[in-house]
Amino acid sequence: MRRIEHFIAGESSMSAHEAWLDVMEPATSNVVAHVARGLRKDVETAVDAAAAAAPRWAATSAPERARLLHAMADGIEATAESFARAESIDSGKPLSITRSIDIPRAIANLRWFADAAVKACQGTQRFDSSHASNEVLRMPVGVVGAISPWNLPLYLLTWKIAAPLAMGNAVVAKPSELTPSTASMLASIAREVGMPPGVLNIVHGLGPEAGAALVEHPDVAAITFTGGTETGRSVNQTCAGLFKKVSLELGGKNALIIFADADIDAAIDTATAAAFANQGQICLCTERLLIESSVYDRVMEGVIERARAIRIGDPLDAETDFGSLISIAHRDRVEAALAGAIADGAHVCTGGKRPINLPDRVSAGAFLEPTVLQGIGMDARFNREEVFGPVVCAMPFADEAEAVRMANATDYGLCATVCTQDLERAGRVARKLDVGTVWTNCWLVRDFRVPFGGVKCSGLGREGGDDALHFCTEARTLCSASNSTVDASGAVPTGTHT
Repeated sequence: MRRIEHFIAGESSMSAHEAWLDVMEPATSNVVAHVARGLRKDVETAVDAAAAAAPRWAATSAPERARLLHAMADGIEATAESFARAESIDSGKPLSITRSIDIPRAIANLRWFADAAVKACQGTQRFDSSHASNEVLRMPVGVVGAISPWNLPLYLLTWKIAAPLAMGNAVVAKPSELTPSTASMLASIAREVGMPPGVLNIVHGLGPEAGAALVEHPDVAAITFTGGTETGRSVNQTCAGLFKKVSLELGGKNALIIFADADIDAAIDTATAAAFANQGQICLCTERLLIESSVYDRVMEGVIERARAIRIGDPLDAETDFGSLISIAHRDRVEAALAGAIADGAHVCTGGKRPINLPDRVSAGAFLEPTVLQGIGMDARFNREEVFGPVVCAMPFADEAEAVRMANATDYGLCATVCTQDLERAGRVARKLDVGTVWTNCWLVRDFRVPFGGVKCSGLGREGGDDALHFCTEARTLCSASNSTVDASGAVPTGTHT
């Protein structure tokens, strides 16, 4: 049985307690590997290695740091098929998706932040006045802890580590114990390309054990976390008590609003993709579909038709559109939420069952059909709590004001989508939605340069662009007196403001 070990100080290592966790292939429910179960001692060793490596790495030139990140990207690119297959086996998502989205995006993450950091380090901000000259430097914080989830394993791991590494920080990363393979493969590439020992460390294990130890460690200056809201709340409380920087990308209960004047066929396509991409296991997926009453029946007919046409099957089959959920336990949670919705009066328009006639290899996997519900309102539990599965609930609205009220009637605020051909309306609605990102007539269109994150229970802080570079650095202001402000004694006036 394959064993996946930690990567600390440039070398693979077992857990200090020689403990292991099973890695399941969710599409088959078979154990395919064992991963090291990291505990506090392993985290302490990794943080010590990172702290020792951080000063020299910070002193390394930005172009040299960028060269190594590009070399890592080259390494993934050269073995992309192996990465894509490993990601599909670990997560249950279709191989066609890992080939076309997950692995290419991981490569792009490393390349973009490598180049962005070079530009950021080329010059400093200057503010001159008659009294003084101020220079603002961006200094690496030291050791950054990065905790990434299972739904987009390499995609989000590289998203979290690229900016800190590029800006001169050492990193200790804890990927999900459910999907550890590509993180381990990335560590091997880091060693092959000559990443200095201790600059990138990976500790596997459970969140309450390895993850908590990383968050609590006093020598970790910043934590970037993507995951569930309740865990994020605990991470935030710990970081606040230790006065360390924290970035939280948490859950969502996202709405997609379709107005009657939208391109209806395009809106149906967008709604279907937003509800069922990655088996509904993306924090940005739509779980609430709000449709203007006059086109409600037409839109529902189209979404139901497209949901039924999605090809469910073995994730390793190139023709499969829709794979398994991450685990049997997670499917149980989604089915429990679905049962609760039905108990509250929801009608299942399509789906809601475990698919039959699956290939023998995946007949015991964690599969659930794409599911469309209707018949319950915003007060129903299903429409207030994140489900994180392939289930969307449709509701009609009468006018723009009601659509905005319904979209905002949640504790979450990650993203929303507005489908309309009236761009003035789109802008007006977007400004009223309590979310971090609003897409108009599209979904999941991402630009590296723009900030990404949520409000309310969907998170704290922003990732992407300058926000990511600033998160893993501290501003240091160097203020020098101008010659004109120095009197004969050499004294500089105090309290001078311009």
